[in-house]
Amino acid sequence: MKDALGRPQSILAVGATSDIARAVLAQLADAGTSRMVLAARDRDRLADVEADLRKRGVSDLRAISFDAMDVSSHAGMVAGAFNGGDIDVVLVAFGVLGDQLSDEHDPVAAAAVMQVNATAAVSVGVACADALAGQGHGVLVALSSVAGERARRSNFIYGASKAGMDAFYQGLSASMADRGVDVVVVRPGFVHTRMTAGLKPPPLSTDADAVADAVVRAIGGGSATVWVPKPLRLVMAVLRHLPTPVFRRLPL
Repeated sequence: MKDALGRPQSILAVGATSDIARAVLAQLADAGTSRMVLAARDRDRLADVEADLRKRGVSDLRAISFDAMDVSSHAGMVAGAFNGGDIDVVLVAFGVLGDQLSDEHDPVAAAAVMQVNATAAVSVGVACADALAGQGHGVLVALSSVAGERARRSNFIYGASKAGMDAFYQGLSASMADRGVDVVVVRPGFVHTRMTAGLKPPPLSTDADAVADAVVRAIGGGSATVWVPKPLRLVMAVLRHLPTPVFRRLPL
């Protein structure tokens, strides 16, 4: 359960080695979150995350294996994560960017982006929502993207995957409203991370720490949909309603 100040005491981070997840975990550790379950595939990077969190004073820390492509293992992974006691916050923070110019000619590669970003996110979301509802409380935070608002030529496979993921968690938010579980969808713009290294940042780009700030505030309560940075909400409202011929001429 959250403490008297509304701070979470426990978290499950699925995709714990992502730059944004690491920033969120660091902020929560510094604020006193004492129990963390870290789920990821890369054991070396997971060990680095563990070491950093132990230095920050996390007393109850557990790492478990997670493979986004192995959907059949997700329910068991979530059940194992909740075996140690109630979880106050679940952070769904995994995903892949893909290579648009290559993937749009490669059916297997394109499908893999959809599998990780959409299918796996749905699988994990269903399992985590049921676990949180079973304990009667908790917050489920899903990292989406503004790319899902309207598919652009430069990254429409990634955008399509995030659109599906985003729609699922918006619906999940409504379905959990009377079951004691809050679902928060976070829509960052371009974030300076390992995943975007080497790409030219557009206006209103941000960093992992700024997204983490927004996530931590959202855990405390508030909007079910969070934009990072906030002005992107207005920008995307305009882009979403542009006529297709005009939208296609934009350098997006």
